[in-house]
Amino acid sequence: MKIIRSSEIGSYLYCRRAWWYKKQGAKSTNQAEMTAGTEMHERHSRQVVASGITRTLAIIVLLIALVMLVSYCTAQIL
Repeated sequence: MKIIRSSEIGSYLYCRRAWWYKKQGAKSTNQAEMTAGTEMHERHSRQVVASGITRTLAIIVLLIALVMLVSYCTAQIL
C-alpha cells in the first residue's frame, strides 16, 4: 500500500488536474514562475530568521539596560 502524504492531499484538494499530471510524471510548463516562487520563499525565510535574531538581540540589550539602571540606582542609594 502506498503512503499518502499530507502535501499530496493538499495538492489534490488545490488542483486535482495538477495532482494527476504530477502522478503521470508530466513536467510543469511554468518552470520560470516556480523558480521565482522558490527564490521568493527562500528570501522570506532569511528575513524571518533575521527578524528573530534582531528581536533576540533587542531583548538582550533591554535586559542589560535594566541591569545597568538597577546598578546605578543602587549605587545612588548607598
